[in-house]
Amino acid sequence: MIKFDKENQIFYLNTKSTTYAFGIFGDAVLLHLYWGKLLHHDLHMDLLTSDFRRRPLTAKDFGVLSSEILPLEFSASGSTDLRIPTFRCVHNDGSSVSEFKYIDHEIVCGKPMLEGLPSTYFETGDKTDTLVVHLFDELKKVHIYLSYSVFEDLDAISRSVKIVNDGDKFDLTNAMSMTLDLYGIPQSDIVHLDGAWARERNVTRRRIVHGNQNIESRCGASSVYHNPFLAVCDKDAGEESGNVYGFSLVYSGNFTAGVEMNAYNTARVYIGINPFDFKYVLETGESFQTPEAVLVYSSNGIGGMSRIFHKLYRTRLCRGKYRDADRFVLINNWEATYFDFDEDKLLSIAEKASEIGIDTMVLDDGWFSNRNSDNAGLGDWYENPQKLPNGLKNLADRINALGMRFGLWFEPEMVNPNSELYRIHPEWVLHTEGRKSHLTRNQLTLDLSRRDVCDYIIETISNVLKKANIEYVKWDMNRYMSDVGSAILPCERQGEVMHRYMLGLYYVLETITSRFPNILFESCASGGGRFDPGMLYYMPQVWTSDDSDAIERLEIQYGTSIVYPYSTMGAHVSACPNHQINRTTPFKMRCDVAMPGQLGFELDLNKCTDEELEQAKTTINEYKRLQRIFHTGDCYRLNSPFEDDLSALEFISEDKNTVICCVYSKNAKPNAVDEFIKLRGMEATDVYLCENTQNLYGADLLMNRGIHFVNDSEHSSQILVFNKQ
Repeated sequence: MIKFDKENQIFYLNTKSTTYAFGIFGDAVLLHLYWGKLLHHDLHMDLLTSDFRRRPLTAKDFGVLSSEILPLEFSASGSTDLRIPTFRCVHNDGSSVSEFKYIDHEIVCGKPMLEGLPSTYFETGDKTDTLVVHLFDELKKVHIYLSYSVFEDLDAISRSVKIVNDGDKFDLTNAMSMTLDLYGIPQSDIVHLDGAWARERNVTRRRIVHGNQNIESRCGASSVYHNPFLAVCDKDAGEESGNVYGFSLVYSGNFTAGVEMNAYNTARVYIGINPFDFKYVLETGESFQTPEAVLVYSSNGIGGMSRIFHKLYRTRLCRGKYRDADRFVLINNWEATYFDFDEDKLLSIAEKASEIGIDTMVLDDGWFSNRNSDNAGLGDWYENPQKLPNGLKNLADRINALGMRFGLWFEPEMVNPNSELYRIHPEWVLHTEGRKSHLTRNQLTLDLSRRDVCDYIIETISNVLKKANIEYVKWDMNRYMSDVGSAILPCERQGEVMHRYMLGLYYVLETITSRFPNILFESCASGGGRFDPGMLYYMPQVWTSDDSDAIERLEIQYGTSIVYPYSTMGAHVSACPNHQINRTTPFKMRCDVAMPGQLGFELDLNKCTDEELEQAKTTINEYKRLQRIFHTGDCYRLNSPFEDDLSALEFISEDKNTVICCVYSKNAKPNAVDEFIKLRGMEATDVYLCENTQNLYGADLLMNRGIHFVNDSEHSSQILVFNKQ
């Protein structure tokens, strides 16, 4: 619910559990007042303003008082506020000074979509409203529209900024999706997710100090290095206790997020497009829309924040036929064959897969053009006649005859220099005139800031998808951007290329996924290099990491779950020794680690033992029985694999009728001590039957004493299922 207190000039944005409030100070400036637990009584502006520098403030003081000590809801460069601004531009007179004042506002039912960008959405019956606040720079004729959408029942708020130029041309150099000044939070922490290829989304926590601390991507994608997410929390906040403020950006390109704390312990949180190498020209009459930032407050710790993000992103970001549907159990041939395959080899894997209940066969890289290694063929999307002499349709038909779906891998955003496409259109890649382009994985990046390149991708991929009964697509992207430049943009607009690339990518994805609504699309970027909310808008699941080692995946999937639900995580059982880390783990543990995500297999089933095949069959049956709870239930992280040798997860159905506890041993201990895993989220008076032991347990006992374990078995796992009686 959104309310405006006209007398006190205060906006209230209320969800079922939280209040976000800001006011109009001096009839011109927006000041942030409060964000936290739901307020049942109105605020007054003097509650905030009397705190500054230990003296009361009035409207006339604003002109002489440094705005650096004020918690601003919006900040533009050039004023006395010297912190990182929400907005910065360079006008045609060389000035970068802007001064915006409140003009008016409107409150609308529902939530408008963002032009050309992915965003959260509302559905009929949702309690969702949007506040749009209009600011204006009278001298330069620039309008700012701050949008706040309130998901009342989901306890989340989204923010974005639209910039409209009614004056002379200027260069936009900084456009944050939001800045938020949290007043008086010394000794608080930042939580973020960092990593690298094959070890994505480690949970990093550090103390906020004076100055600026930030994370960012400069590589043209959200990246494996940092995820577009940041949380600020109490220093003693844990999984289920303490105040946590979460910020997530619905964007797949270069971003920055950080906290700048000034000398007065006001911490400015910011998130948006990275201003590094960014300059966007706005002519008279043109506008610019920032990506959406999603804000979540939890008084129930990091776990409470995560569960809000999980439900919001699962139900109001992911879209389409497969948003709420049970997903496929698939077999992917990549680690089974790499580039060395033919029809017979693929069909032999599919036949074995069908025997144990796998319902989808996915053909990965190497099926097209002259593609026998990674140095040729990208961009030429037609069947390799040596490998598939009878074409994709024949292969798909034969796999369908086994009772299975057929899926296909693409990497549409890239091209090999050794390809027909590149020989015909060398100008279609990102490049800088006169300089040699740098190869990564023997490939270059197509220039998706160009509409002709986007249309080529759309039509070429569409033609392939029409050839056969293809029901699953893995959309990959295996290199970051370099030599960034576009042959069709003038020199003054080269700073727009990376953002225009993302707009082009979103246009391609919107068009293709709309044309083929019955295909399940999975995003991939050398594993988890573009695991972000922007991609989830088009593709409801992401290949979580190229590292499928069970022990490594405990940390990768745990870190990913800080923001993203397990329903979005592609998780496969692969061969041992593991192809990424050369570790051997028991087949059952590999199955148990993969089961909470989107289950798949990535190995040659013909090389599995009878015991392993039987375990795979058991896992598939259990997954199909339990996946709704894994994917739609509340997730509780009980023991962290970053901190404990015995890690544990809990999933509880919305009606609390079923509870699943997953326990994994990373490293066993000799003469191990007794450990107790305490469950959460249950009603204390309920009684549950454990399917594994057939014993009855009171929920109060399971939550307060916990389940007894002794960690004396290396690389072991258990999945316990409790049903309410």
